[in-house]
Amino acid sequence: MEAGLRDALSGWAAGVTLVTIADGRDDIGTTVSAFCPVSLDPPLVLISLIGDSYPAEVLSRPSLPAARFAVTLLSSSQRVLAGRFAASGRPSARLALDDVPHTRGEESGALIPSEGLAALECSVARRVPAGDHLLVISAVEDVAYAVEDGDPLIRFRGRYPALG
Repeated sequence: MEAGLRDALSGWAAGVTLVTIADGRDDIGTTVSAFCPVSLDPPLVLISLIGDSYPAEVLSRPSLPAARFAVTLLSSSQRVLAGRFAASGRPSARLALDDVPHTRGEESGALIPSEGLAALECSVARRVPAGDHLLVISAVEDVAYAVEDGDPLIRFRGRYPALG
C-alpha cells in the first residue's frame, strides 16, 4: 500500500517553501512542500517535517533559540535553491545561500532568501507527532516581505513543472 499511496499523493500539486532555522551553532534549512495557512486571527501556519529529520529535532527542543524559524514561499525562479535544500547531506544553510541574496530575519534570526513570493517569521506554538512526521503549528510573528506578482514553485509528481 505504501508505494500506491506515495504514487497517489504525488498527484497532489503543492507549493514549495524553504524553512530556515538559526540554531545558535549553525543555520539549517530544508525544502518543505507540506505548508498550510491555518488562521488569520490569530495568524497561524503549519509545516510538516519528517519526524526523524534534524530540522524536526531542532524545532522539538523546548527552549530558545530553536523555537523560531522562517518560511519562504519560493518563486518558480528558485528551483535550484529548492533542490539544494532537498538534497541529503546538504551543507549548512549559510553555505547553501552563499551565492543567493538573503537577509537575516529580525524576529527569528533565520536566513531568509530574497526573490521569493513571501517570507514569514514564525514561532512554534504547538508540535503534533503524526505518523512519521512532526506537524509544527506556528504563530506568524512577522511578514518579512510579500510581493504582488510572480509564479510559485510547485512540486508535482516529484518534479517542479512550469505553470501555464
